[in-house]
Amino acid sequence: MAGGSGSHQGNPVNRAGRRRLGHFGETVAEAFLQRQGYEIVERNWRCRQGELDLVGRQGGDWVFIEVRSRRGDLCGSAEESITPEKQRRLLRLAEAYLQAHGLEDVSWRIDVVAVEMDHAGRPARVTLLPAAVWAEGGGK
Repeated sequence: MAGGSGSHQGNPVNRAGRRRLGHFGETVAEAFLQRQGYEIVERNWRCRQGELDLVGRQGGDWVFIEVRSRRGDLCGSAEESITPEKQRRLLRLAEAYLQAHGLEDVSWRIDVVAVEMDHAGRPARVTLLPAAVWAEGGGK
């Protein structure tokens, strides 16, 4: 993917705009998930491996939520932006969270929420993809 979305990372204006878009997308996703019965426990949990956008509970499951926000579809859909490397990183982050909180023996999954914005920056579509990421050989 040479020349893909990473080609804009050096521009601080683009980086700040992506951060604002991401933060707004997380706010939209959090409200959407709460309406779906999720309890959001943490937002932007960080460790040395990276960051989890949202951590929540639904029923008896712990749920790690990756929020993908996009404006327009020039770079593909938000769902398509979850690369195999991103999936591996999300799995490592979820396992780090569980270990850090003494939750090794709980039921958990990784959901993805795709937030598509219109050109005016308003949410046009919010899509929940439950259990969108799982370990090879099956998850918990």
